[in-house]
Amino acid sequence: MAVATALASRGRGRTAPNPNVGCVIVQDGRVIGRGWTQPGGRPHAEAMALDQAGEAARGATAYVTLEPCAHQSLRGPACADLLAEAGVARVVAALRDPDPRTDGEGFARLRAHGLTVDVGTGAEEARRAMAGFLTRRAFGRPHVTLKLGLSLDGKIALANGSSRWITGAPARAHAHLERARADAILVGRGTFAADAPKLDVRLRGLEERAPRRFILASTKPQIEETGWSWLPAPNLIGKLVGVDHLLIEGGAGVAASFLRDDLVDRLLLYRAPIVIGGDGLPGIGDLGIGALLDTHGRWALHDARMLGMDRLEVYERRRKG
Repeated sequence: MAVATALASRGRGRTAPNPNVGCVIVQDGRVIGRGWTQPGGRPHAEAMALDQAGEAARGATAYVTLEPCAHQSLRGPACADLLAEAGVARVVAALRDPDPRTDGEGFARLRAHGLTVDVGTGAEEARRAMAGFLTRRAFGRPHVTLKLGLSLDGKIALANGSSRWITGAPARAHAHLERARADAILVGRGTFAADAPKLDVRLRGLEERAPRRFILASTKPQIEETGWSWLPAPNLIGKLVGVDHLLIEGGAGVAASFLRDDLVDRLLLYRAPIVIGGDGLPGIGDLGIGALLDTHGRWALHDARMLGMDRLEVYERRRKG
């Protein structure tokens, strides 16, 4: 399942509105087929893995990060039917599909064909891998990651606005990888005007994976450069078609507005070993917090690592359900 989850991550930011699923087919302890949802949503992971496995799939076990779909589509058959027709004996799925067209029906159809079905293996990591699809289904909006490059004292720039470069090359490369995994990227009007950011992906082999670019502004800005779109308010992100993973890169006002509206699901904090001081610009604007007790229990540390001289900390928003 860990391999299937890693394969699912390959499709992140490229499959919306379909989930980015991963699938591995195993026969006698040997992997005979691997698949992940392809750009645009088709072929599905199971179809790709079955195509690789061929006749060897008969009697095999399929590990899949999400319940195989049960609904017919003009773009391809239901994966539950494909697995049954291929003679797969067992399906191990991490998660049930919340899409009402499948939601349990995929498992029921597999069992009706005599397949053994096990559910729940690797569920937590599968949720992370498919966070965009699952967040869209649960909350009607994209999964939102807020990225901040900070000094040790929480500043993003000098008093004059200079911010290049707070972090080193390894941290910046990791941030570009995060861009490649997003459907869309967003900055505020101030960041757009001050930095003229390209927000592209500058990693060899991933240049074509640059996300769609949005400016957050209460009134429509004058945009001379093509390839930019306007978003009037944070609470309208649910209307962004084909966007299940949204990355926010700046600035402090934008960060505060999304945090105030409780729309941030994941924090990426790149901390450089520098101190800027009181005249520096803070990474996050006023959140209107009245008591410190209100801030506890909201965030959980998921990952921490060194990227050269800088430290990356990844926090996830704790939510019920």
